[in-house]
Amino acid sequence: MANIAIDSIKERTFDAIVIGSGISGGWAAKEFTEKGLKTLVLERGRNVEHIKDYPTTNKFPYEFEHRNEMPFKDKEANPIANRCYAYGEDSQHFFVKDNEHPYVQEKPFDWIRGYQVGGKSLLWARQTQRWSDFDFEGPARDGFSVDWPIRYKDIAPWYTYVERFSGIAGNKDGLAELPDGDFLPAFPLNAAENHFREVIKGKYPNRHVISARCAHLSKPNQIHFDQGRGQCQNRILCQRGCPFGGYFSSNASTLPWAQKTGKLTLRPLSVVHSIIYDSKKGKAVGVKVIDTTTKEEIDFYADVIFVNASAINTNLILLNSVSDRFPNGLGNDNGLLGKYMAFHNYSAAITAEFEGQLQYKTDGRNPASGGYIPRFRNVYKQETDFLRGYAAAFSARRKEWNDTNGVGEDLKKHLIKKELGPWKIGSHMMGETIPKENNQVKLDSSLKDSWGIPQLSISIDYDENDHKMRADYFEQMKDMFESAGFINIETRIVDRRPGNDIHEMGGVRMGKDSNTSLLNEWNQLHSCKNVFVTDGACMTSTGTQNPSLTYMALTARACDYAVAQLKKGNL
Repeated sequence: MANIAIDSIKERTFDAIVIGSGISGGWAAKEFTEKGLKTLVLERGRNVEHIKDYPTTNKFPYEFEHRNEMPFKDKEANPIANRCYAYGEDSQHFFVKDNEHPYVQEKPFDWIRGYQVGGKSLLWARQTQRWSDFDFEGPARDGFSVDWPIRYKDIAPWYTYVERFSGIAGNKDGLAELPDGDFLPAFPLNAAENHFREVIKGKYPNRHVISARCAHLSKPNQIHFDQGRGQCQNRILCQRGCPFGGYFSSNASTLPWAQKTGKLTLRPLSVVHSIIYDSKKGKAVGVKVIDTTTKEEIDFYADVIFVNASAINTNLILLNSVSDRFPNGLGNDNGLLGKYMAFHNYSAAITAEFEGQLQYKTDGRNPASGGYIPRFRNVYKQETDFLRGYAAAFSARRKEWNDTNGVGEDLKKHLIKKELGPWKIGSHMMGETIPKENNQVKLDSSLKDSWGIPQLSISIDYDENDHKMRADYFEQMKDMFESAGFINIETRIVDRRPGNDIHEMGGVRMGKDSNTSLLNEWNQLHSCKNVFVTDGACMTSTGTQNPSLTYMALTARACDYAVAQLKKGNL
């Protein structure tokens, strides 16, 4: 019997454990297995294999019972999921349903989740921008949050590293506030978007409209063919899963790459209960898992543990990892775990019409979603009554319409003949929110989920800085739209609750001082050196950029460091 127990423990022992299989977890799996580590990836959701498990990817609109609209009953049952832009009849199987995984909302918060192998990497908007030193130096310069322990030079080579493998389309724009990357050819702006770019270039020398940078293979390199991926087909059906691998996801890229090494063990249907800490050894020794099918508790062991469960779940796991050494959660000596959460403010939008450039017969769509306006407020100096700033999406489309005049034969002729209408112009704000101690998540004292784990209580909200930023966005964008000759301009406060941006960050922030942060410059817990956090939970501040590219770069960088430390015997 003793030998059986020893054999069982050996079978459950690995060099590295990665919690989560999404964008950052997939990168950790790739890096560890490539470097020869026997690696276990734990995923709480079901298995999803590239192409095989994309059931709607090639369906025509008429093949959906409700033409891709969600029925009223589903909207009633799942109001949180239904508020997500990507949730529809073609993608609902990749989303968590509201009643299956409840949480406590002390303040209204939309927690959008995708519990399956690949996580939300199947659903993300694929926008990818580097941070600059204006972002990394922001907290120290502007007096909010704590100072980042790294600067752009520390992560720049890792941005390049992940861009080459993932495949990022973009232009070399030469902007200090948005550093250039290692790009595939950009998706061009359409005629109306380019018109706006030229107007802004002429009137506002410090503002720029660029082609949005995105994780799509506009022109694949050999490394992408080696992954089994192909060129983006411009279908704009990405939330279904791409059968061509045209956009980056864990399922199409990093996980299959890790699988080829023979070093990967992928275990879906495994809810992580907590990280096991050994006081005698002074480090974490493993992970406690609850099998979602059998409800059996199983312990797995490793020398290094990467927590990549997505920002809020990562906070939950660490808060629930209690021991005599850490009664308030793993690494939580300073009581800051779960605090100083932040997100992106998407609460403002502006629309208009444009009657120029009608000679071009196109609807103007591409997978990059058009243009991108990098942050231009408070970049080189403080110039407003609010801290930090905002970036903005910008796009133009033409919609088909029919002349419905006439009756009988005349009406039929009109309905058959479709016309392209004027350009519909749109933009929305992506504002940086300021991390605050009272924006936090914590374990509920009484409510538990289906696996006996405490439910999470979330208390995150907008503040006066966000409202001032929104007012400035409206003022500046309206002026820019008028300068471009756009008409019927309308500003709109968007009912997007915190969380609906799906860019939640913080709670396990990086920093130089263990008294004011949880992680050091290598994403290690200050007080538990063999546990690393490289998903959104590690972020000290949010910037205005879409964050996923930064998660990838931080993960690759931290993995490289962790392997070096393992070899030295320091973990």
